[in-house]
Parts: sequence; C-alpha cells; structure tokens
Amino acid sequence: MNFEPLFTIAKAKGLEAIQVYLEQDGKLDLEVFKGNLEKHEMADTAVLSIQAIYKGKMGKLRTEVIDLDLAEQWVDELIASASLIESKDEVFIYEGSDHYESVEGLRQEALENLSIEKKIAMVHALDDKIRQKDSRIDISQTFYGQVRKRVLIQNSKGLKLEKDVNNAILGAQVVARENDDSRSAFDYIQSNDLGDFNLDDIANQCVEKAVSQLGAQSVPSGTYEVVLKNSASASLLHAHVSMFSAESVQKGMSKLVDKLGETIADEAINIVDDPFRKKSAKSGAFDDEGVPTSYKAMVSNGKLTTYMHNLKTAKKADTSSTGNGFKGGISPTNFYIEAGKTSYDEAVQSLDKGLVITDLQGTHAGCNPISGDFSLQASGYLVEKGKIVQPVALITVAGNYLSLLKDVTAICDDLKMNFGFIGSPSLKIKSLVVSGS
Repeated sequence: MNFEPLFTIAKAKGLEAIQVYLEQDGKLDLEVFKGNLEKHEMADTAVLSIQAIYKGKMGKLRTEVIDLDLAEQWVDELIASASLIESKDEVFIYEGSDHYESVEGLRQEALENLSIEKKIAMVHALDDKIRQKDSRIDISQTFYGQVRKRVLIQNSKGLKLEKDVNNAILGAQVVARENDDSRSAFDYIQSNDLGDFNLDDIANQCVEKAVSQLGAQSVPSGTYEVVLKNSASASLLHAHVSMFSAESVQKGMSKLVDKLGETIADEAINIVDDPFRKKSAKSGAFDDEGVPTSYKAMVSNGKLTTYMHNLKTAKKADTSSTGNGFKGGISPTNFYIEAGKTSYDEAVQSLDKGLVITDLQGTHAGCNPISGDFSLQASGYLVEKGKIVQPVALITVAGNYLSLLKDVTAICDDLKMNFGFIGSPSLKIKSLVVSGS
C-alpha cells in the first residue's frame, strides 16, 4: 500500500512529519475438549496506526478502516489530537538507519501450507495420546494456535520497513483425579517449525506433571534450598521485566535506578534481549519506531550493563535507543536468562533437603516490579538426599527478585520460553522463605 498521498496532504496542512504503522494479522485457533473439536476460529484483521508531529506535539490515530480516500480526514484528526497534548516532552519520528540486520526464518511457509484438516488431526492426536497415557486423566483440553503477522512502517522522512513473521503453539491442559484429589497441568511447544511439534513430549510432560502432583501436601514453614523449575523461573522474570525499562528507571519506578555497572546478580547470571532468536514471533530487525534492533546483554556476569530504551527515553538519557520501542512504550523482544551447563536432574540430586518449585500462581498480583518483592502460592516437590519424596502444594514462597538472582548457585541447561517470549532455565537457589503448615 502506498501512503505517499497521505504524506503529501499532511505536508500541505502543516504537519512536520508523519508515520504509519500497518499491522495485518491472520489467526487460526483450534481446541479439542474431551475428544471433541469445540473451537475452530479463523480471523483476519488489519489495523493502521498513524502518528504525526504538529507544532512540536505528537498526534495519534488508530483505525481499522484503511481507505486512503480518508487521508484528509485522518490528517485533520491528527492535528486535533496534537493540539490537545500538554506534555512538554520532545517527540520524534525516526528517519531510519543505514543498516538493519537480515533476520532469517521469521516466516516458514510450511506452517501455512499444512491443511487445516491436518492441523485438526494433530490436535485430536495429541488429545488421544494424553487420554491413553494414564487412566487418572479425567479432563484433557488440547489446542493449536497460529498467527501470521505482517508489518509495514513508512514515514515522510523516507523510512520504509516491512516484516512478515509467523508462529504457532501446540499444547494441552489436563486434570488428573484420584479419590477426592485433583491436580491440573499445562504444557506446550511454541515455534514456526512443524518439526518441533512432538506430540509425545507434550503428552508425557502434561500427564507426568498432573499425576505426580496427586496427593500433594504442604510442608513446614521455614527457609529451604530450592530448585526453581524453568517455567516457574520464566514467570517470575516476566513479572519483573519492567524494572529493566528505561522508562521505569527514569520515573523512579525501578529498583535498578543508578545501578548501571553494578552487580545485581550472581556472576554466573547473564540476561539477554535477543531480537534475532530463531523461530520466534518477537524476532525482527526493527522495533515499532523503525529503530534497528540489537542483541543486548542486559546483565553480563551479574553486572547490569544497560536499560531498554525507546527514542523518548534515549533522548532523556543522552544515549541511543536500544530498539525496544514497541506499542508506544518499551518492551523486550526475546528476553531470557542464558542457560548454564548443569542438568535439571543434577540440580535436584544436589539438594540435601529442599524443594523443587514447579509452578507459581498469581504473579500478576503477588509481584511488585518496582521493589522486586514477591509472595506467591507455589507447588512442586519435597526433596531429601537428592530424591523426590512427595509432591507439595498449599505453600507460599516469598522474597526479593534481585536478592534471589544473587543467591543462584547453579544454572541448568533447560532454557524454556513462555507465551510472552520471556525465558529461563531452571535455577538452584541457596535459600527461599516458605510458608506452609
């Protein structure tokens, strides 16, 4: 789509600069519940976001009616929007860069070429495998979601960038019952490579998690050595990722204010933001502002090396944007703690008396990303002399996230990314306060 006519009208009406962001999404959602296909939805959406500078203020417009015959009306609305802005902050429309990385594998055609009938059959097959694994599986729900996202950024300063990416997720949620006890579990694989969707792996993980939690009990309150499973560690990192945002830092809403160059974690900890990670929908060569993305070691050998910046925060800090300007704010791309060399089994076997924490609940409410404090309901297993002796539930773990990172004594090799493309391997923690029976 050619937006030059819009730019011509904008210039004639006195706009200093204008930029369009066009996002087109195609989605497919499938769900099988207790052996029956209960959801089959397809949707195509297109949203146009326009921002323009008028008399030093930024006007914004968002529409799903994408018709260039409305260009003059859009410009008038942008002028009206800018005229209402009272903020004195400097605003920017990026003129572009001389270099953008070439990112391979963002879209795999095989994912889209596989027929819907075969995708439905795959979800049914996963459900069948789960229900055949163990007679204690009472409820199973399997699902497949797929999205193709196309982005165009174009502005009156000569910038024009395009991205075409696809991704899919295959997973299941199950409930195991025995006598009066019931336990649920959830697992998935997320990729744009069909070869990654191993049905046996998902089925085994879901069933094993649910069944192994049957009969779970609390443990006495105290301080325990802990292995924090990869998925639980990723959810905890996700809840605190905003503390790495320059916007939070500049507003005084982060524990990391004035901490650049300081040690904030164990020296073995490396936390990266990786926009070039393969098979991820978050990967790409540019952010929503058109700024080139870059691989960043946010924390290197335990030391905080940078914050995530967009154009606005970079200007305030007299530095360059890190290419993290997304959705009008600051967000990571693929943000994760790098894997170590210890296996998960080795970490568990190294516990004399401790806990494996496999699930954390309520991270949206039980975590304070400003202070880093958390108090969360948890479940997992009690370990004695390197062996799991019982499933554990009805406990609460509490602490401070930055203190937890300093108490890491081993990093496992099992990095896992969550839905939001935030990831972590399992971590062995020296001590964590547990409230139980």
